[in-house]
Amino acid sequence: MRFLRNIFVGIRAYFKAIRLIIRHKMYWYIAIPAILMLLIYYVGDRVRSHEVSPDVKTMNGIIWYLIYLLTELSVALLLMKFSKYLVVSLLSPLLSQLSQKTENLLTGNSYTYNFKQLVADVKRALRIIVRNLMWEYFFFLIILLISMIGWKEATSSPVFYLTYLIGFYYYGFSFMDYVNERRRLSMDESIVFVRKNRGLAMMIGAGYSLLIIVPVELDALFNFSRFSTDFPGALGNFSLNLVLWLCASTAPILAIVTSTVAMNDIVDLSSNPYAKKSTPEALD
Repeated sequence: MRFLRNIFVGIRAYFKAIRLIIRHKMYWYIAIPAILMLLIYYVGDRVRSHEVSPDVKTMNGIIWYLIYLLTELSVALLLMKFSKYLVVSLLSPLLSQLSQKTENLLTGNSYTYNFKQLVADVKRALRIIVRNLMWEYFFFLIILLISMIGWKEATSSPVFYLTYLIGFYYYGFSFMDYVNERRRLSMDESIVFVRKNRGLAMMIGAGYSLLIIVPVELDALFNFSRFSTDFPGALGNFSLNLVLWLCASTAPILAIVTSTVAMNDIVDLSSNPYAKKSTPEALD
């Protein structure tokens, strides 16, 4: 019963979050992950296209060149293919501040700015992200092995789709923990809380995942060579990927606001004894 109720709370929270973002002009925050995502991709593209003149006259030169090539390709792959996930980790300070701003609008709660506390918040967020990634990968391997045993192609197995649901849960967990930290819950207490409200975590994570995994071809935003030979097609491809890129950039901002709204709906954040009180500005 709680599971289903929390799913509806999560759905309603997304609509509330959109209204809140528009009314209080928080959509400007989207520019930060959008620009950061492009910068990461651009650096990766430059690393990938960088050419060196290898010294292959000696065995030592060949070995060092291979090490250099492997490192360069790995960095390029990380920056270009996983840029959307890398952005989320880099945005931890912003997400922490945006969650506090949302809570202030909803409840009037405010928290004394403390750089030391901000650093602690970011460290905790990164620990949660790493923990969740490890557990998600662990369950992914188990499901993959089961799928490989029972089906010719693992990805065609109905069981394999459980990996998406697990991902939804852990993504939602990461966003909900920003609020739990301000409630002074320990990591273990936060884990227990999210487990009890797994429906909400999965709903928050589902909305985030559907936006963040859109197939953006960021190369289309940098490569203008096709405009001279196929202008209509190139323009259409550019416009499509621009929209998809904006959707992906919106994902972390919308998810953190939604998680704060939803948490306020189920625990009433205005009763947090660790916050300073003032008059809330947001309306339902």
